[in-house]
Amino acid sequence: MTIENQLEKLLSRVSKPTRYIGNEYNSIRKDLDNIRVHIALAFPDVYEVGMSHLGIKILYHLLNEYPDIYAERVYAPWVDFEDLMRKEGVPLFSLESKTPISQFDFLGFTLQYELSYTNIVNMLELSNVPIFSRERNDSHPFVIAGGPCAFNPEPLADIIDFFVIGEAEEAILEVIDLYKDFMERGESRQKFLCNVARIPGVYVPSLYSASYNSDGTISSIVPIKDHIPKRVQKRVIQNLDNVYYPTKFIVPYMDIVHDRASLEIFRGCTRGCRFCQAGMIYRPVRERSVGRLEKLAKDIISSTGYGEISLLSLSSSDYSDLKRLAELLTESFRESKVGLSLPSLRIDAFSLGLAEKVQEIRKSGLTFAPEAGTQRLRDVINKGVTEEDLLSSVRDAFALGWNKVKLYFMIGLPTETDEDIKGISELAHAVVDVYRQVNGHTKGLTVTVSTSTFVPKPFTPFQWESQITLEEIYERQNLLKKLLRKNRNISYRWHDGKLSFLEAVFSRGDRRLGNVLKIAHEKGCKFDSWDEFFNFDKWMSAFEEAEIDPDFYAYRKRSESEKFPWEIIDAGIDRKFLLRELERAKRGQITPDCRISCYGCGIKRLGDGFCEAKIEV
Repeated sequence: MTIENQLEKLLSRVSKPTRYIGNEYNSIRKDLDNIRVHIALAFPDVYEVGMSHLGIKILYHLLNEYPDIYAERVYAPWVDFEDLMRKEGVPLFSLESKTPISQFDFLGFTLQYELSYTNIVNMLELSNVPIFSRERNDSHPFVIAGGPCAFNPEPLADIIDFFVIGEAEEAILEVIDLYKDFMERGESRQKFLCNVARIPGVYVPSLYSASYNSDGTISSIVPIKDHIPKRVQKRVIQNLDNVYYPTKFIVPYMDIVHDRASLEIFRGCTRGCRFCQAGMIYRPVRERSVGRLEKLAKDIISSTGYGEISLLSLSSSDYSDLKRLAELLTESFRESKVGLSLPSLRIDAFSLGLAEKVQEIRKSGLTFAPEAGTQRLRDVINKGVTEEDLLSSVRDAFALGWNKVKLYFMIGLPTETDEDIKGISELAHAVVDVYRQVNGHTKGLTVTVSTSTFVPKPFTPFQWESQITLEEIYERQNLLKKLLRKNRNISYRWHDGKLSFLEAVFSRGDRRLGNVLKIAHEKGCKFDSWDEFFNFDKWMSAFEEAEIDPDFYAYRKRSESEKFPWEIIDAGIDRKFLLRELERAKRGQITPDCRISCYGCGIKRLGDGFCEAKIEV
């Protein structure tokens, strides 16, 4: 019985069956008889989460531009459908052709969040693909991975055959070209892995040996073959106007997390927030031109029919010609009433003129990220904004009719005290006061304060710092609840500290954690980022069974001389620069935007023309 026939009997018995049927508008179907390379692009979460991810959309449409390559999609099945799959013997399959994943040439995972790692293990098991790379043979697909979490690939080193580090648009095509040659020559799986490791940006963990000191820290990670690079340098696309960007995005049949058109306006960030991994690993800044963006936007709306287009980047208001772009797009879409969304505004760049443009067609809530409650702590993390920046911005927005504001903060930042926690409450109350000043009342106002727990991430100045303990997390959350509960205009949401603890373990971990993932999966851990499935006790049991102390990774402050497992990757950021930034943080010194002055982060090593900064200081 084919998978299609099995689905006809099973999908009426599951919630949201449209997760599994495919055939959406703009999805791609090809004749399998004419395909040379078959790749399953996998997102280790449910359909509505994975369908919102821009990276998979880009690779899906890019690869399918080539007649002999077929890229399909696969997402983690929800628990009700997974139970039926296991009971009825249905293997994990692709959405487009309903082909079992085990029959693909490549299974490529996007690593967006460390708490999805058990879903990767579960999807491999559902695909009948061995969990550990050493157990796979020539009959199995190559299991590959990329995305931000790949900048510390070591926790998955025993599971993933190879990683593509950095921006994959060019590298993935080089990998596929090599694979075509490999197939023609009929070479072994191991020979392909040895050859693919020579492609810049590709890391093959099985070709490296890790050793440890007596205290459990990394001694070395070194190649076991002569032609393998000692460090793997990330891939960077130099010119975004010239690189492929899709316009015929797939339009889903069901609501997804971000159900709107996506327009990526630039990559990278020059602000240098010391807690922010993305701001470091995605350097340097490269912008698309206004003309290119205008054409892409029109083509996307024409081919999808979306009523909203989101201008994506790490900090959209840092786009050098944002005002002109907003004006052009507003005029272009005025008649069709397509709204603009700016999901990543900086407080200091939110001008009255931009606010007016954004709300001309459709008005939504505003989100700002002060990150810390006091100016002292904002200087420590190099946020580069002031309380007046925020209050001025919300004053302008309130005058234009906005009444919903979200404020994002972190708790547990280095040097944080109770005064900094109180500062979060004071800032939220000040926003309410501004609304009262503008409108004479607070009726209809909603200020949502959201906190997550700081995780010291690789390739940031705070990678040497420790995470606060669970007890400290709960104390600071409870203090903030107490401070905010009396104001009816303010609501408080917080992130589960236990999730942040696990995130710290796996973002800072080494390859010894692979066995923990397998054991946790066997105990039933999956969808760990979903509250209804997360089971901290099972995780602690898995660590104990694997004889691994998770506190070693989350709570231990690192010495300046310690070697990190992620330093097998060259992210373009010099360790000396990160240490200088750590020292400036301890002194509460701001480092200005590097578009103004160059502070020698190291990114210029990647080649001429990559970095806009010209002035050395």
